[in-house]
Amino acid sequence: MSDMKDIQGQRDYRRINIKKVGVKNISYPVTVLDKARKTQKTVASVNMYVNLPHQFKGTHMSRFVEILNRFHGEINLKSIHRILEEMKIRLQAEAAHLEITFPYFLKKSFGQAQSVGMNEYRCTMHGSLDKTDDLILEIQVPISPPLPARMDHGMPRSLGHWGRATIRLRFKNFIWIEDIIQLVEEVTSHDLCWPAAGTCPEYTLSVESITTALGRKLENQPAIAWFSILVENLSQGYSTFASLEWQDDM
Repeated sequence: MSDMKDIQGQRDYRRINIKKVGVKNISYPVTVLDKARKTQKTVASVNMYVNLPHQFKGTHMSRFVEILNRFHGEINLKSIHRILEEMKIRLQAEAAHLEITFPYFLKKSFGQAQSVGMNEYRCTMHGSLDKTDDLILEIQVPISPPLPARMDHGMPRSLGHWGRATIRLRFKNFIWIEDIIQLVEEVTSHDLCWPAAGTCPEYTLSVESITTALGRKLENQPAIAWFSILVENLSQGYSTFASLEWQDDM
């Protein structure tokens, strides 16, 4: 009687690669850095996946969550790099990828009475580790332009949710999420205006003008190495958009 072959243990010479394998939409409590309060606790949706070599037979999906648990939800630039390193080593992967999406909250003062409210911003950290690592920070900032001064009496503080700006960036040095949000809101709240205010020579509130204004602001930030901007106006039944990408050549 011939010996039974261990089919599962044999090297796969067919070179058929599973491109990616992993877990998605893990709801997980995380702690992120907060400029005003040092840290902020929030709940993230986490995607973790790896690129496997063709000879690898499989992986235990529980290992992804085990690796995440080791870092106790402390999410920052250093911990993301260490998580990616451990994913790549423990799962014998050619490359590791991590996406952490979370709501980020900032206190805002509104109106002449300076009433305080909380604004929510959707943030995502995209991390990848192959031969080198790559980290992209993505921030979505709602655009709600303020009313002109002479229209402000007895009306809401803005004309509602006009659209959003999605900023994606790579950086040379550490940068605060709050600083990027503030930069975007300076453009959408002050640098642009409505013609009804009587101070605008033309209608300046457009996806093109906002994208251009944001690009000028961001390219002057020395900590940023690369960025992309997507500005969308969310109209009923359709939306318009403009985008640009910039790379520091220095």
